[in-house]
Amino acid sequence: MKELLYLKDEQIKDFIQLLFYAYRETFSDPKQVLKKKFFGPAHLRSLNLIERNPGINLGELMFKLKITKQSLNRVLRDLIKSKMIKQIKSPNDTRKKNLYLDKEGRIFFEAVYNKQKKRIFNALKNSNPESVIKFKEVLKKIIDGK
Repeated sequence: MKELLYLKDEQIKDFIQLLFYAYRETFSDPKQVLKKKFFGPAHLRSLNLIERNPGINLGELMFKLKITKQSLNRVLRDLIKSKMIKQIKSPNDTRKKNLYLDKEGRIFFEAVYNKQKKRIFNALKNSNPESVIKFKEVLKKIIDGK
């Protein structure tokens, strides 16, 4: 473990490059499914967050995606028009709209997920349990900025 305390710039650059390649490959797997609906990465990220957080409101979604309302509105218009998601007024605050996957959205999301799942499942299956746990811990620390 001590050797990790002395990571060199080249090792960090290699790690960043590996993260990029892992992201690129994971999100290129469902590219054909997305193209059929004329959707891109922003649509997929939105669908993913709505699926993982049913009832998320616009403000929370903008915060999690770290994008502007203008950027999000374009994506949401496409998703609503395609019957992928539905907006339901919040029972607590009618000014807020909660987002949910619609039936078509759940089917579409499953098709995308199944494409991505193969790569992730195989990588996890072919790794030892300790490395999977440690990898997940490192990813969370990257996300949290620690």
